[in-house]
Amino acid sequence: MQSSKTKFNLKNGLASSEGVESLKRYATNLKGIFADEKSLTSLIDSSNPLIYEFYDLGVEEKPGNLAYGTSIVYPGVIGREFYMTKGGHFHTVLDTAEVYLCLSGHGLMVMENPEGGETEIQELTAGEAVLVPGRYAHRSVNISDSEPLVTFFTFAADAGHDYGTIEQKGFRKLVLRTGKETYEVVDNPNWKAD
Repeated sequence: MQSSKTKFNLKNGLASSEGVESLKRYATNLKGIFADEKSLTSLIDSSNPLIYEFYDLGVEEKPGNLAYGTSIVYPGVIGREFYMTKGGHFHTVLDTAEVYLCLSGHGLMVMENPEGGETEIQELTAGEAVLVPGRYAHRSVNISDSEPLVTFFTFAADAGHDYGTIEQKGFRKLVLRTGKETYEVVDNPNWKAD
């Protein structure tokens, strides 16, 4: 048996263990994800901010192993759409569930079923966890005006990721800012049916 240990800061989600680095996603990495491409292009041209980062700790992708890490989505909006993780994903092994525990911040877990198009949204604050069922695409959305949304996640290491489906079709719903940490959920005008 070979165990591993990672030190995470519970407030900001950053790992301080030697040799562990986050994968960073800047505005330029999210072209085609946000509905307001004009605002995204303007943001890229002006500052290209870091939208989110996460730790993939390199757990071997084999049955019985658990992948885990943290995801940090920074506060901000593009147009009226809150910063979020890249378009969301399914797992390649479609029936794989995933657990997210909110360590700090205020956000949403947006989940969508590919068969019936059912959308479910769970609000997250520190100390709350959400089980994302198998067969649901999911993305984290930060609705705070001032602090990062920090979550700890875990799932079966051999589950894989399918980002392509959501990149091609989009999510059926968008989460738009209406005021200080308030939002509305609307149909995505860019969603592509089969």
